[in-house]
Amino acid sequence: MIWDPKHECMDIEERRALQLRRLREQVARLWVNVPFYRQKWEAAGVTPDDLQSLDDLRRFPFTEKDDLRKTYPFGMFATPLEEVVRIHASSGTTGKPIVVGYCKSDVTDIWAETIARTICCGGGTSQDILHNAYGYGLFTGGLGVHYGGELLGCTVVPMSAGNTQRQLMMMCDLGATILASTPSYALTIADAAEEMGLGPDDIPLKAGLFGAEPWSEGSRQVVEEKLGISAHDIYGLTEIIGPGVAAECEVKGMMHVFDDHFLPEIIDPETGEVLPDGETGELVFTTLTKRAFPVIRFRTRDITSLTHEPCPCGRTHARIARITGRTDDMLIIRGVNVFPSQIEDVLTSFAEIEPQYQLVLTRKGRLDQLEVQVEVAPRFFSDTIGGLEQLEQRITEKLYSTLGISVTVRLVEPKTIERSIGKAKRIIDLREEE
Repeated sequence: MIWDPKHECMDIEERRALQLRRLREQVARLWVNVPFYRQKWEAAGVTPDDLQSLDDLRRFPFTEKDDLRKTYPFGMFATPLEEVVRIHASSGTTGKPIVVGYCKSDVTDIWAETIARTICCGGGTSQDILHNAYGYGLFTGGLGVHYGGELLGCTVVPMSAGNTQRQLMMMCDLGATILASTPSYALTIADAAEEMGLGPDDIPLKAGLFGAEPWSEGSRQVVEEKLGISAHDIYGLTEIIGPGVAAECEVKGMMHVFDDHFLPEIIDPETGEVLPDGETGELVFTTLTKRAFPVIRFRTRDITSLTHEPCPCGRTHARIARITGRTDDMLIIRGVNVFPSQIEDVLTSFAEIEPQYQLVLTRKGRLDQLEVQVEVAPRFFSDTIGGLEQLEQRITEKLYSTLGISVTVRLVEPKTIERSIGKAKRIIDLREEE
């Protein structure tokens, strides 16, 4: 099912004309209503009149996350506060959070609409019972998915995260058919189901919508096998709107960007140069239709690639590949760039271990050290010491082959790594403490 065939299957040239019209209207609005943008564009020597084609957008400067912090809380708003009906904020790790606003049309006409498309990409219909285990509150996940599910006509169960055994009880008793959560919490649910003696046939779920953090193909396979579902990658971020920016359809492998609302670019993160389709770089977004909190050329720091080739499903949006990491949480170990998703891909290829891991960074002398702590699967933990040592060695060798650097692998007992009910804390950086 395609929620909005008119826009999702639109002729590509027709969509480009729509994008340009919306882009020019948005830039003209911001020139008048947001002093930050007018001053920044004047300093760069551009005005709204310079925007005669989509390619002209690259002449405009980027918006950085630091810009949003400096204008905290309302300096980037493009509508009066009395027109703002919702506030959300990012879960930033330092300093002030990123505060974003939504007017009524942002919530009902854009956000709920794109989430309805997202659920349909995952095979959802108005007949489904949507178990929403994303967190509610300032985090955008819970309420974003909630409104889109209701617009589609799903029966939405607003569980939020936590109390995993109760989650499973409610899924089974209510007949939930779609699970929405972070991928790491889906793994936690899958583990709990196994502990409770529930197999895929005991859980009514048919599909999962997983986002808010990078995850690997290996994790997808584990979740699909343990829960008996089709797992779909979804993408969004607070600064753009929340979930609903892009979603994976039944074809899988790439996510449809709802680019009649969110215009994507891929840039070289070092030079800022726009890269052609197929090349990997940093994802940049411009919001074409948002009213309260639009952004122009916002640098997401997410690493992916882009294609404009139509999908076999019939949708003609631009598509992005799986997010492999971020430019600002990329690990640099002894001069080598390492993304946690690379490590996860290796770990999930071993049947003897669980997809629960942490990366512990320390410093020995002048050199950074990386220890990969990973749980042994319960059925293998009783193996001989020699067998576990061999397993450690095999994992170490495969990680070296993949990363190009040596790391330490430490196998730990089952259930000893803290389970996530939201975004997983995969990296523990102890370098500053030494």
